[in-house]
Amino acid sequence: MKSPGLRAYAIGYLIFLYAPILLLPVFAFNDSKVIAFPLSGFTTGWFVEMWSDAQLFNALKNSMIISMSTSVLATTFGIFAARATTRFSFPAKGGLIGLIMLPLVLPEMIVAMSLLVVLLAVGVPLSIFTVILGHVLICTPFAVAILSSAFQSLDKSLEEAAYDLGETPLSTFRLIILPLVMPGIISSLLICFTISLDEFIISYFLAGADTVLSAYIYGQFRFPARVPAMLALGTILVLVSITLLTIAEYFRRRGIAKTGGKDTGGFL
Repeated sequence: MKSPGLRAYAIGYLIFLYAPILLLPVFAFNDSKVIAFPLSGFTTGWFVEMWSDAQLFNALKNSMIISMSTSVLATTFGIFAARATTRFSFPAKGGLIGLIMLPLVLPEMIVAMSLLVVLLAVGVPLSIFTVILGHVLICTPFAVAILSSAFQSLDKSLEEAAYDLGETPLSTFRLIILPLVMPGIISSLLICFTISLDEFIISYFLAGADTVLSAYIYGQFRFPARVPAMLALGTILVLVSITLLTIAEYFRRRGIAKTGGKDTGGFL
């Protein structure tokens, strides 16, 4: 029996969660520098202003370098970790898995401050490289979670048949296992890219003199005249994020169907 109170709570929660996102395009196309109702008219001028900002494109370039590097590194580490934890048994396996997944539950502020202290203590200058290190730490647990599901759904008989036909463990992994889990790998790449692109706290602490997109947007909100252009940028980022997450979910489900597993839940 459905509870009216529970349904009202669910609807109210969804409105509270998504209403701010839905308001982004409303004010991005509003012909006023004041973010308030009533709306004064329709304009695309804020998108033109955003497009002509050279500093924005420099920050975007840095963020693209960071996000692409992070997605590749985190997914690579995720492949190794997921393969090891789903296929083999070894001492302290549970503890190692917990250590890998720990950044999921630690406050990002604590992680960022800890990384900052360690990097400065060992003399590593803050740069795009240090941001990539921090983002890989944050994104690797997501990659492991996605890829563990992909590896767990593999039919072990396929691997055993390859061994019987004379394949080595390396060739079996390259020719049999990787093609089967490729949808999960693509999903992991897209999810890690999206998380890295949106990450602010670690980027703010570890970027040094290099400007990244999330920190640039935060800085622009100090100037009221720049807010509408940032809302226009936010609208584009929301569309990009939704598109990437949708594609990632498609490949995740495709991978599960390809290996004959059951879908136990996803991102969308």
